[in-house]
Amino acid sequence: MTSESTQLHSIPLLISFRNSNMNISLTNNSLTNCSSNGSLDNVDLVTNISDIIPYKERPETYVIPLLFFLIFLIGVVGNGTLVIIFLKHRNMRNVPNTYILSLALADLLVILTSVPFTSIIYTMESWPWGELICKISETAKDISIGVSVFTLTALSADRFFAIVDPLKKFHTTGGSRRATRITLCIAVSIWILAIFCAVPAAVGSHIKGFPEDNVQFYVCYPFPLNWMGGRYPKVMVLSKFLILYVIPLAIIGIFYLSMAVFLILSTRNMPGEMQGMHRQVKARKKVAVTVLVFVAVFAVCFAPLHAFMLFFYFHPQSLELYNAFWHYLRIVGFCLCYINSCANPVALYFVSGAFRKYFNRYLLCTKQKRYLSSQFGARNTSMSMVSMKRNQSVMSRKGTVPTNRRHGPTLPQETSVTLLGTGGFYVCTDL
Repeated sequence: MTSESTQLHSIPLLISFRNSNMNISLTNNSLTNCSSNGSLDNVDLVTNISDIIPYKERPETYVIPLLFFLIFLIGVVGNGTLVIIFLKHRNMRNVPNTYILSLALADLLVILTSVPFTSIIYTMESWPWGELICKISETAKDISIGVSVFTLTALSADRFFAIVDPLKKFHTTGGSRRATRITLCIAVSIWILAIFCAVPAAVGSHIKGFPEDNVQFYVCYPFPLNWMGGRYPKVMVLSKFLILYVIPLAIIGIFYLSMAVFLILSTRNMPGEMQGMHRQVKARKKVAVTVLVFVAVFAVCFAPLHAFMLFFYFHPQSLELYNAFWHYLRIVGFCLCYINSCANPVALYFVSGAFRKYFNRYLLCTKQKRYLSSQFGARNTSMSMVSMKRNQSVMSRKGTVPTNRRHGPTLPQETSVTLLGTGGFYVCTDL
């Protein structure tokens, strides 16, 4: 089949090196990447059906569905737990955690509305879900990417002002009412901006059919070919690269570079009476490191996809240079942009002790305190008592104070016994 107009977004190039020939097939193993992959028009394709690797012999046919199952499982459990932690624990409701909640909601959006449907594109020849699911899937992906990168930018700005601005206007750790209002306004504005950026996908995504051997194949395609005189795919690829990747990461880099310079200059010779401020800055630096980890995960996950898109649509000889490297880079980029949706809870577990405590509590059923079983049925009741610890080794019959050979008189020891709503109690002793 020659002189066939193809859409790379939906029809992957299947590489076979049998007999040292590169063969490009039009079998519609649809590629619906996280960021729209566009189209390639009026390309002469040489196909040799005898050299095409069948579906059953390709590793991605089996690996990708399994990987997407893990993405769905980890993403739903991890991001769902983040939402529960934020809603149930008031002490976790502060400015940076509000942004983290927004990230979790964006990840849940793409996991629930896109992952189940796009997981089959490397195993089925035709898109089976219809145009409505096509539009929802493409739109949800663009919204999620926009919310993620804009929220990371806002988080970086918040950490910068939290460390640099001594007035602490709207980035208080405890989460004042003013800080909460400003943060909620920024978070809502981010979602509105991301939805606006996803409007082209919502309008332009459609089902496109390709006849082959008297069989009609259907693909979910986000780029109408008649828009902007055929230049629309290139415009969208470049726009998303700049708006959803380069510019936000550049702004984040500026914030962190400025933050690093400020910390170097301000904490090098901090006087002794400022140690309280030093501890506060140190705590905020830990949060800044957490945000930096999120940014690094995002940058790594979307770099391969953008690299492939720029190569294919802007290199004049991209089709001739397309080989196994670009083929697998495209698959890796496709998978990584979905892995990003389940990576944040995993990263947060390792870099944040506070979140790790609650993750262990909800997912591993562990407690931070040692609980002793009891039959007390009182709910929300606590009592405190003071007990005297007697030293049995040295005791005077005349009522003298018990003593310890090494430390002198034994003093009273305060023990707090708190009854729990579950009927148990724990004991905390101040030594």
